[in-house]
Amino acid sequence: MDAEITRRSDNHHPTVWGDHFLAYIHLLGANEWEEKEHGDLKEEVRKMLLMTSSKSLQMLDLINKIQLLGVAYHFEHEIEESLSYIYTRYEEWINEVDNSDLHAVSLSFRLLRRQGYCVSCDAFRKYIEGQGDYNKALVSNVHGLLSLYEAAQLRVEGEEILDEAVNFTITHLKLLLPKLSNSLAIQVHNALKYPINKTIVRVASRKYISFYQEDDSHNEVLLNFAKLDFNILQKLHKRELCDITRWWKELDFAQTLHFARDRVVELYFWSLGVYFEPQYRVARNILTKMLCFISITDDIYDTYGTLDELTLLTNAIERWNINASEQLPSYMKLFYLALLNFYNEAEKELLKENKSFRVNYSIVEMKKLVRAYFQEAQWYNGDNIPTMEQYVKNGIVSSTYLLLVTTSSLGLGKEATKEAFDWIATEPPIAVAASIIGRLSNDIVSHERELKRGDVASAIECYMNDYGVTKEEAYTKMRKIIENKWKNVNRGCLKPLAVARVLPMAMLNLSRVAEFFYKDEDAYTVSKNNLRDIISMVLVDPITIQ
Repeated sequence: MDAEITRRSDNHHPTVWGDHFLAYIHLLGANEWEEKEHGDLKEEVRKMLLMTSSKSLQMLDLINKIQLLGVAYHFEHEIEESLSYIYTRYEEWINEVDNSDLHAVSLSFRLLRRQGYCVSCDAFRKYIEGQGDYNKALVSNVHGLLSLYEAAQLRVEGEEILDEAVNFTITHLKLLLPKLSNSLAIQVHNALKYPINKTIVRVASRKYISFYQEDDSHNEVLLNFAKLDFNILQKLHKRELCDITRWWKELDFAQTLHFARDRVVELYFWSLGVYFEPQYRVARNILTKMLCFISITDDIYDTYGTLDELTLLTNAIERWNINASEQLPSYMKLFYLALLNFYNEAEKELLKENKSFRVNYSIVEMKKLVRAYFQEAQWYNGDNIPTMEQYVKNGIVSSTYLLLVTTSSLGLGKEATKEAFDWIATEPPIAVAASIIGRLSNDIVSHERELKRGDVASAIECYMNDYGVTKEEAYTKMRKIIENKWKNVNRGCLKPLAVARVLPMAMLNLSRVAEFFYKDEDAYTVSKNNLRDIISMVLVDPITIQ
């Protein structure tokens, strides 16, 4: 029967990883020397934190380096204590800082905001001239400009002084680039493309370890601890990915669902962008597997399935029981039964800890997702271009972020209370903002490819159709919307929080993943380009330790 049906296909390239990660089946964790060295170095770094005065630029610089090196998760209590102390004396601290020290003001603002403290941006008024522009005397201060640029990435709605800071710093950092030393130029260029607040922590840490090593003033203890910690975690991640790759191979979807993207490694890397710390192993496992099912669902609804078949699959997912599979074509049946099995396994595991109530929240979000995908299929088959408002409303769900946060939370500890799941289900502003960032970032880079394939209208077409503008004007508008949604994500991470901090942080991290994967291209779909090198850097190659 399949032969009689004309199906669309994207001709996705095969996995670039083959069976690479299956080779780590016998990989051991940290050896005895590594464990002892790691423990000793960790204590030395802890002493550095305890012996540095809380109310000092040295403390802020130390915390900044610890965070950028990716080891802050070891010192959450000490960092919170120091930043809490500075927050209670923030105005006094700002007044004591030398007016010329833009770096100190910017750094304290960024660290406090990232910790969830809603400090005022008025601290930057001292750098504004009569006309509302930033003081021209700052234009040669590369470290100050870089710090201000990074601080401004944490702005929320209504902070025009920080909107102006972004424009001012980008303009002048670009002008300074040709005059900088090679290593500093690389660092500035990297920051302009991947600001700290908008990039995957694990990738940023790996890059910063290299930058920090080249800094003559680096602290050897801190550097060696970061390198060793990176390598130990990398071993853990390799073993996890080995297990997930084996699970994926056993499903055999790469063969039986040949039209779907075979990207299990890229999807594990995606989940690593949301949670990289060792305590989130279960959440990573569940999130990666959920991403695998979402990717296949997307390919079924987007290209391969006919409208009649999609109607059957949507109804089966609404019914959510094994008998509903009887009506499905064979390829959908395979997928549907594996999806039910994934949820049954998760429920069985959670039942042991009396947490099985969590699973239903994810099933509800899965049903919402297929309804959103089905709506897109109906638009496509009816040759309809929805309004921008209709598209975005549907796109909040089709971005998959509500489902991802809900499902990954199945694997969290005591933070994932019933109240936390109820909170996600209300679609709070941070979740909506993160979803729109994900949806529009994807649309910008996949628009041309999907146009050639004859796909459903993306946000670009919807906006062009609504407002009669050019493609370039639509791109500019989408980027502006994304920039404003980042302000909502930043706002959603500020105290007081309605739920445990790990939940809004997951939404922030999902926004970072979208920025990263869809920076210049759809790096998920076309993963054989730059993404392969980044994944190798994070998941394959350990850091050399002298």
